[in-house]
Amino acid sequence: METIAPETRADFAELARTIAALTEGEDDSVALMATLASELHHADSRFDWTGFYRVVAPEMMKIGPYQGGHGCLVIPFARGVCGAAAREGRVQIVDDVDAFPGHIACSSSTRSEIVLPVWDQAGALIGVLDIDSNQPAAFDEADAEGLAAILAQVFGRL
Repeated sequence: METIAPETRADFAELARTIAALTEGEDDSVALMATLASELHHADSRFDWTGFYRVVAPEMMKIGPYQGGHGCLVIPFARGVCGAAAREGRVQIVDDVDAFPGHIACSSSTRSEIVLPVWDQAGALIGVLDIDSNQPAAFDEADAEGLAAILAQVFGRL
């Protein structure tokens, strides 16, 4: 008989304290992204893929640090959930990725997704945080608020 592990949900306040301690004094965006991807991914059982897409040219992102299976290498602002978050500058919560127009299927196991824009201190978009789940409707506004606070805390000082 197979046992199913209990669902764990991130405690964003505790996670913010841990991440603050781990990233204190660091100003390299890639090092910060790598640390966040790892800490976030392992903090919540809903998170099947956790990573960053970095803005590398006008209207273009490339994959950054991540945890999980392979990701798409390049995502234009004009396509997919990540592109929408970058283009519109706002959080995207998608309960069913198959119903999202223009969804880019980097992994066939993805059922739902949350993507948040990542801003530096000057208000420039430096990338997006993309979290995929193999569960439908896995994300809510509380996730968006908790993740946005962590992103502001870490990248708002760059």
